[in-house]
Amino acid sequence: MAKVRSNVLVRGVSGAVGSQVVLRHMRDGSTVVADMPDFSKRKFSQKQKAHQSRFQRATAYAKDAAHRYPIYAEMAAGTLKNAYNVAVSDWCNPPVIHQIERAEGCIRVRASDNVMVTRVQVTVLDEEGKIVERGEGVRGEGDCWEFVSSAEGQVRVEVWDLAGNAVSSGQ
Repeated sequence: MAKVRSNVLVRGVSGAVGSQVVLRHMRDGSTVVADMPDFSKRKFSQKQKAHQSRFQRATAYAKDAAHRYPIYAEMAAGTLKNAYNVAVSDWCNPPVIHQIERAEGCIRVRASDNVMVTRVQVTVLDEEGKIVERGEGVRGEGDCWEFVSSAEGQVRVEVWDLAGNAVSSGQ
């Protein structure tokens, strides 16, 4: 593989040249020249096929979401990524729950995502696992969400990101 920076012959050119060479124009202005890949004898394992299927769903989401949600373009600005790349990354990376704590009649949840957490739902369960109280958290400062509750019991939290990924945790 060779990288061409400023050559008049290949500037802006991309695609295959016969069945020998592939040229790809990169976002930084360079052109990459590589041998044509040969996948004719390749057999994919079940895990590889599952991964390919998952990635196909990610790209389908990103094609639409890159245009629908301006935050993806905002996050890509000034980087070598575009809104589509950021949307694929968001789909592939679910949010993370860092901390759940009770304090002064309030349940505080600290959760983050590589793009943004869009929703936090808090459920309080009694000893038998029945729902005592359930509601939406309210965004506080930074990665913090709050839910006002005086109910006692086990706390279960569910967190969603913009791509629809959800994670849950109990305390």
